[in-house]
Amino acid sequence: MPTSCYRLLMSPRALFLVALVCLLGAPAFPKEKYQQPGPVHLGRDGDKWAEKTLRKLSLEEKVGQLFMVWVRAQFLNVDSPEYLQLRDTIQKYHLGLLGMTVQADGPFLYRNQPLEAAVLLNRLQQDSKLPLLIAADFERGVSMRLYGATVFPHAMAFGAAGKREYAEAFGRITAQEARAIGVQWNFFPVADVNSNPSNPIINTRAFGEDPQQVGDLVAAYIQGARAHGMLTTAKHFPGHGDTGTDSHLGVAQVTGDLARLQAVELAPFRKAIAAGVDSVMVTHVSVPALEPDPNRVATTSPAITTGLLKNQLGFKGIVVTDALDMAGLTRLYAADIGRAAVDAFKAGNDVLIIPVDLDASYQAVLEAARNGEIPRAQLDASVLKILKAKASVGLQKTRLVNVEALSTQVGKPANLAMGQQISDDAITLVRDNGKLLPLKQSGTVKAGLPYQRVEEVGGRLVVVIFLDDVRMDSGRGLEHEIRTRVPDARVVYVDPRIAAAMSHDVANAVDQAQKVVAAVYVVPTAGKAMRVDGRLKNSVSLPDASGELLQSILDRAAGRTVVLAMGNPYLADDFPAIQNYVCAYSNATVSEVSAAKALFGEIAIRGHLPVTIPNFAARGAGIERPPQVAHGGFQDAHPKSPER
Repeated sequence: MPTSCYRLLMSPRALFLVALVCLLGAPAFPKEKYQQPGPVHLGRDGDKWAEKTLRKLSLEEKVGQLFMVWVRAQFLNVDSPEYLQLRDTIQKYHLGLLGMTVQADGPFLYRNQPLEAAVLLNRLQQDSKLPLLIAADFERGVSMRLYGATVFPHAMAFGAAGKREYAEAFGRITAQEARAIGVQWNFFPVADVNSNPSNPIINTRAFGEDPQQVGDLVAAYIQGARAHGMLTTAKHFPGHGDTGTDSHLGVAQVTGDLARLQAVELAPFRKAIAAGVDSVMVTHVSVPALEPDPNRVATTSPAITTGLLKNQLGFKGIVVTDALDMAGLTRLYAADIGRAAVDAFKAGNDVLIIPVDLDASYQAVLEAARNGEIPRAQLDASVLKILKAKASVGLQKTRLVNVEALSTQVGKPANLAMGQQISDDAITLVRDNGKLLPLKQSGTVKAGLPYQRVEEVGGRLVVVIFLDDVRMDSGRGLEHEIRTRVPDARVVYVDPRIAAAMSHDVANAVDQAQKVVAAVYVVPTAGKAMRVDGRLKNSVSLPDASGELLQSILDRAAGRTVVLAMGNPYLADDFPAIQNYVCAYSNATVSEVSAAKALFGEIAIRGHLPVTIPNFAARGAGIERPPQVAHGGFQDAHPKSPER
């Protein structure tokens, strides 16, 4: 029957109902098909789903729910060996969780696009029997792993800016962008109190050294993130801030007594728990005041993980290990690597992440569950926590994200502006001899043909950029910003391999320059080893050759040199001759823009040190300055990154 005739036979009421269904039914389908993140919340339906699902799981499936492995965000054909191996690993071991990351090679991090991550995670969700809980290390936001997302500086910059609302916005924006690509759980915030200036692995990853401020910013981040659908993690329990060893390379030790631990290390974790943090990550540190056994780190210590965290602090959420492949743990289990997972679980951890040998770890935990070493009640309780976490972010309803919505959810202009504003407000002027800053712009930028270079004719401003490796992207944004203002600036890149060979040329350039900028990019990097004072160690100090070159610059021209700390602010402790010192706390692109604007007096300088620099400046130090020049003209408030 023709449609027009069919409509004639229907009553007016029927026509109205059909029209209503058409109007209301169309937008309902996408809501059912794709995730629509709301606040983290476990409703009655989610709770029932978790209980029902647990009862259906076999022992093998329960054990698999405890484990997490990495998945690298990249394009993979579904029939490629790489994808098939990943899919088969998930199915063979019944994995309950994945950690999204990207390929890394030493200091080089090969970021990818949000679309690649979302498509891959959607496919893996479809190929898994149960929904997968996807986590990531988004310590500096999603942009830490993927292009196009909002860029934030390191956590210490938030301490320098000193505003709780910035930390809340950090959590909110990261949650929105993470959920858009299919990540529901962030291994952040860092609740460590960085009280040890020589700490090689926490440093700028912490908000600062004051337990009260760290706790406040941790709580604000948690609240912002959870309100927008992202599970949070306070780490690294019971505190990794007062250590001098990178736990990726060896066993770090926290030597404070109980009174010190209660007052300093544990204070931010209490605030995190009060703020509703979803998980706490236990780290591979030795804490003699809490665990006298030298062969037990916090991760494998029942006294710390269960006795302190669960019983004394009353934490009821998910307890997750730090990566089980870190040398701080594996060195203790070299003869039986699977045993580390068993001991960590028995100590009270619920989630076991990144085992160095998945099969050995899975089989060891499974056997311990079979023979009763791991009580079934404990196993069920941990699996139930994981299932409830999945339900609290809606994974029992739908697993997939709408990849077509990425262009509206990731990298919103207002969010990009917020990241830049936070970075601007963090800039801290620690020392100023009154003779150098602000730098002056010189010349104009003329419109030219593509690939046309500005000739270096003056060299009145010399910029020496210190990197771990001159092949890194760090420093390129700063160079672009400075050349925008001073086209004839001479920019030199230096790393430890070439510093000695370049010392003569750098000295000549410095001698002829009117002003010098020494930009030092030193940030905590997991597993980094370098030679300092003749010894090989992980360090956030400049290695010997680079440090000698910086000292020679100061010996020649300290009064006309500004040292710019694009990362570790404690750097100045090694160079007391510094007369002009500016801290950005971060090597992020927003920090490079902020640093340039501050050097040229284009923004107000408001930051204050959130840490003490021994023999140089106390916590809270910071010379505030209003803008020195009109902001505008040719300078774009949000300049594009240079083409590379």
